[in-house]
Amino acid sequence: MAWHLDTVLERDTFAVTDYPLCEIRLMDNKLFPWLILVPKREGASEWIDLDRADQHQLSDEIAICSHIFQAIVTPDKLNIAALGNQVKQLHIHLIGRYAADSAWPNPVWGGNREYYADEEKSRFIYELKTALESAI
Repeated sequence: MAWHLDTVLERDTFAVTDYPLCEIRLMDNKLFPWLILVPKREGASEWIDLDRADQHQLSDEIAICSHIFQAIVTPDKLNIAALGNQVKQLHIHLIGRYAADSAWPNPVWGGNREYYADEEKSRFIYELKTALESAI
């Protein structure tokens, strides 16, 4: 079976770049800098659905993206999570949190949302893409 992106992730995020295992996407919510890493493995909904090599590759890609994302958005806290309660497809959230953000210290799930304007989305994606691609 060919890999495909879940329709909810496709609707709510923008493509940034591809790593060897993951498609890296930006969540369309400018209130919180938020990346999504989606392993390109059909049928994977849990970390344990990946073979050992892919588990290690995912860990490496999370670490690389986390370091770069933290340097770009300089959050007070970088949250890393794999929930999947609403979207079954395995995906990892990297969310930059600030003590002054509108949801602090609570979770961002289901809270306020503000969509990116086209120009700021394009600028942020370019910055992320350039930095992320320089690391692989």
